[in-house]
Amino acid sequence: MSDRLRARAARPTYDAIIVGAGPNGLSAAIALARRSLSVLLVEAMPTVGGGARSEELTLPGFVHDVCSAIHPMALLSPWFRELRLDEQGLEWTFSPAPLAHPLADGTAALLERDGAAMEETLGADGRAWRRLFDPLVARSDELFAEILGPPRLPRSPLLLLRFGFSALRSAAALARGAFRGDAARGLFAGCAAHSFLPLERACSAAFGLALGVAAHAVGWPCARGGTRRITEALVARLVASGGEIITDERVASLAELPRARVVLLDLAPRAVARIAGDELPAGYRRRLEQFRAGPGAFKVDWALDGPIPWRAPACARAATVHVGGTLEEIAASERACWSGTPAERPFVLVAQQSLFDRTRAPDGKQTGWAYCHVPNGCAYDMTDRIEAQIERFAPGFRQRILARSVLAPADLERNNENYVGGDVAGGANDLGQIFTRPVARLVPYATPNPRLYLCSSSTPPGAGVHGLCGFFAARAALARLKRRASD
Repeated sequence: MSDRLRARAARPTYDAIIVGAGPNGLSAAIALARRSLSVLLVEAMPTVGGGARSEELTLPGFVHDVCSAIHPMALLSPWFRELRLDEQGLEWTFSPAPLAHPLADGTAALLERDGAAMEETLGADGRAWRRLFDPLVARSDELFAEILGPPRLPRSPLLLLRFGFSALRSAAALARGAFRGDAARGLFAGCAAHSFLPLERACSAAFGLALGVAAHAVGWPCARGGTRRITEALVARLVASGGEIITDERVASLAELPRARVVLLDLAPRAVARIAGDELPAGYRRRLEQFRAGPGAFKVDWALDGPIPWRAPACARAATVHVGGTLEEIAASERACWSGTPAERPFVLVAQQSLFDRTRAPDGKQTGWAYCHVPNGCAYDMTDRIEAQIERFAPGFRQRILARSVLAPADLERNNENYVGGDVAGGANDLGQIFTRPVARLVPYATPNPRLYLCSSSTPPGAGVHGLCGFFAARAALARLKRRASD
């Protein structure tokens, strides 16, 4: 191993070493340390957290989430529930409505927690919305136990069949078939666009369904004080379990690490291939190198001298606002990403957490967080287009800006090397890859080398601050360790 890492490590050998300290690396480390194993977590950046960090990106006193901001799946994660992160000081904040979707006529569609309220917000489409979502919301715990995990024989096959019948469709086809008006169609399209897929692609509807069910079942919370509070709670759990953390230590080769019975890598597939080298078979390594990244993100944060002045007052009830207009407009924006051209009118995901969390901005001020999808590695500055879209639905928005921070795809990748070309979703979510990420294997976290495991968001269930990729990878590694102990 490297002399520097040797000098910083507390012991010469470990039961497990995890490389990469995002939420999944932290979760894998905790799951192993809680089994009384000696665990070392190594992170290349000066701070842990990956995409789950918060900083004063604009002005002093304004707390911005560097990447992830709203956490629809966090409360549905069985792993986070087991960890009881509230005991480590993590608090969640909720807006009255999880999501608002402004329209060009000055109104807004709201995704309300209460399904009955959807009949008021969506008018004639309210009943259709409830027919689609209510049966899934009623069994949301069972549903997410099925879909937030590695492939397996279903325990609730009829429920999964009901979800899959709609989820395998394209978002555009489902929205046009289920709803008649622009409000419901646009609301569903915005949720489905979290897939980073063209809305005409198969499986894009799955993301709209899952996020909609999560909104009705538990809401879309954010962490009080910033997403960094999730990381801080995970770190506290790891330290309390006896785990060790080393930061600011870039690993170029597995040979640099102390000896370990297992190594788990919270890294993008190509980085795994590079760092593992000949410890992986050439064919498997080649498939990792062929793993396809999805579109990138272009992100802007603002320090504001007041709330975003939405034309539709209802938007002030939601911490998340989808800015994109109609289904057709959102679909055009997402198609542009895949064609290699930045959208003229991008679909913009806006978060206004400080309306509901006063720890994030000085008194009387607000923060704004937003990003749009762009072609992977895109170098075009989308700041004006993003702000023009918000201004379209919130006249006078630009006059509220005190300072801004811009993170282009290259900046996002510098902050987190797993965000290849600005891809914050852990890889393309199309039909050819979503069920086989990162390589088609019975246990996707295991590699052909019985000592090496994968735990990044490029493994099931994919992106999101819910720790499940790390938890399932740790479980696979523990199963291997038990088999070896019994041999």
